[in-house]
Amino acid sequence: MAKKKISQKWLKIIQSLPDYDPLIGADDFWFDEDEAQASIDFFAEFITHTKGGMAGKPYILEPHEEALTANIFGWKDNNGNRRYREVLYYVPRKNSKTTWAAGTSLQVLFTDGEPGAECYCAAADREQASLLYQQVEQMIHNCPLLEEKVIMYATTKTTRYCEENSFFKAISAEANTKHGFNSHLVIVDELHAQPNGELTDVLETSMGSRTQPLLIYITTSDYERPGSVCNMKHDYAKRVQGDPSIDPRFLPAIWEASVENDWQDPEVWKKANPNLGKSVSMDYFERMCKKAVEIPSFENTFKRLHLNIRTEQDVRWIPVAKWDACLAEDGYTPEDMLNRKCYMGIDISSKVDLSSLALFFPGESDFKHRILCYNWMPRDNALLKERETKVPYTLWARNPRYPHQLTLTDGDVIDQEVVRNKIHELATQYEVLAIGFDPWNAAQLGGELLRDGLPVFEYRQTFASMSPPTRELEEMILTRKLEQDGSPILRAAISNIAAELDGNDNVKLNKKKSTGRIDPIVASINAIGLWLSAELEEESIYNERGLICL
Repeated sequence: MAKKKISQKWLKIIQSLPDYDPLIGADDFWFDEDEAQASIDFFAEFITHTKGGMAGKPYILEPHEEALTANIFGWKDNNGNRRYREVLYYVPRKNSKTTWAAGTSLQVLFTDGEPGAECYCAAADREQASLLYQQVEQMIHNCPLLEEKVIMYATTKTTRYCEENSFFKAISAEANTKHGFNSHLVIVDELHAQPNGELTDVLETSMGSRTQPLLIYITTSDYERPGSVCNMKHDYAKRVQGDPSIDPRFLPAIWEASVENDWQDPEVWKKANPNLGKSVSMDYFERMCKKAVEIPSFENTFKRLHLNIRTEQDVRWIPVAKWDACLAEDGYTPEDMLNRKCYMGIDISSKVDLSSLALFFPGESDFKHRILCYNWMPRDNALLKERETKVPYTLWARNPRYPHQLTLTDGDVIDQEVVRNKIHELATQYEVLAIGFDPWNAAQLGGELLRDGLPVFEYRQTFASMSPPTRELEEMILTRKLEQDGSPILRAAISNIAAELDGNDNVKLNKKKSTGRIDPIVASINAIGLWLSAELEEESIYNERGLICL
């Protein structure tokens, strides 16, 4: 087939993707300008926005979306089929990538003319996949011409296009249930949240018998972690960017800042966010950047989710100066809190190291939120650790101002009976509403306390459990809604902390990466987690995690 010269108008559009020239390695392909224009017109004629002030209005593609759409649908091979089989659409949050993907799904379903096309949207969980499907569903409802051609099944999240016996469906994340697929289109939403490559491998291999299959990954950046399929695809896409002839059927559409860029510079924001000032406002970015400056653990989140900078998993947490600013002006002692309501958190790391019990007192009219912390360590091990690490355990234990903060037990292991007795003593002095602990090292103690009749509940130290109270404690410290009593052991724990993030921006403290013991703060977060659940009047955290039954 004789190739028609591409006009300057279309060259400008298709060559505007960052650091990628589709003409390189395109000897076996040609560009169909009419098809490219039709693909752009499809959005304006049939696709609408579904949310916010633009809901119901025609979806007019932004320049970067025109470039992406024109490249996907305009390039053909010598058989007239699509050139690109795989696309990485790598753009930060709030740049309308899910809305664009929903419109693209409908374009493939209705215009490809593929009999029996199986079109799927997948994600790390079905709920996430449903977000894209819901937009597809609403777009169809907003367009009578499309709606009359389909039957929609809400319970299975399936839209069937009867004329071609084709369908579009949201699917769950279990890879072992997808081996019978014969996929024509697959869109994987938020690739960074995939735990590994199992699902994407199964879906990719399900496309082998189709003449022009299309696999689109839409995602923000992942952080550095073993087995990240997002990082592997991104690394491959960067290679293709550098030399498109490596894989002329792979389309890298990547908007990102680099590690070397000044992440607080608005020009860098524009570089990574093609929709800045449109679907994402400059005011929003200014607020998020300010938050990242003030909250160290949010800095990596801002860089990764809003600038597409791949970050380390581990992040800095609260600066000690912020903690120091929360020192209670007149101080407080355990006696000042007698008969007050509190939540207890237990962190038993091992019998030979530091064990902690934190009491969290929700703020009342005469004081802000407060924490009291009791700690235990075997005397023999404290002396050894003090020589090795220069941490003044024996000095802390003798501090007359904070006699409660550290008790050195006899021998080289902690007798958990000592901890148990102290909890009983405190339960007579304060109104203890709940006691939470991680059963990893404290199952025996928890069972004994439960049989003693105390309100004891499991509080596992997972991302899902720990992230909300960790974020809450951050907020309390930074806004000075928390008062602390000046305990040196608590201050040292704050200075030691390293936190870690998962792919969904959940945060928890990382004992292994921290520079010293952080058990008192972990125990405090357990206690705050119990309070948060009750305070927000959500489903009881106790029902969620269950009572200990021994």
